Amino acid sequence: MSVATPYFDQLFANNDDPWAFRQRWYERRKRALTLAVLTRPRYASVFEPGCANGELSFELAPRCDRLLCCDTASAAVALARGRLLGFAHAEVQQSRLPEQWPAGQFDLIVFSELCYYLDGDDLSALVDRARASLTDNGQVLACHWRPDIEGCPQTAEQVHTLLHQRLDMPNVCSHHEHDFLLDLWSRDGTSVATLEGLR
Repeated sequence: MSVATPYFDQLFANNDDPWAFRQRWYERRKRALTLAVLTRPRYASVFEPGCANGELSFELAPRCDRLLCCDTASAAVALARGRLLGFAHAEVQQSRLPEQWPAGQFDLIVFSELCYYLDGDDLSALVDRARASLTDNGQVLACHWRPDIEGCPQTAEQVHTLLHQRLDMPNVCSHHEHDFLLDLWSRDGTSVATLEGLR
């Protein structure tokens, strides 16, 4: 069974940064690596589900023309909206995925520390909806903590294996450490150097 919304509501009760995204060097470095693996300087439309308090969203906003974020916890949505106040092209919605997947097409979908909260059926549905809403040259980025998390139905390895299988797209960047997995899949598997005429 996927982790239910009250779990996340409880995390944000009286705590605006339950994972210490702002304080921990681990989290700041991971965000920098996440942004570094993106193969384009700018994207037309980005979707970040499970945005939490909007720390990664704040870093993604300058890299796109439109940013849509969502979270299942109402407190997280309010925090992310506050974090993105300076970006008129950014929107934060409260929604539960995969059931409330948004309409529209996206050049980039970012799954950051989200997918292991979903059971196998919900994760498969999430990935299928992501793939169906990608543009012709769309990309999916995934980053997940490797150690087991109590109460989570999936591990990072299980998540990234399923993503690779169901997306059925070239993996253009893979950065794996002891603590986390970071992968980028793209419908256009052309390398950055090739795109810029260096190869």
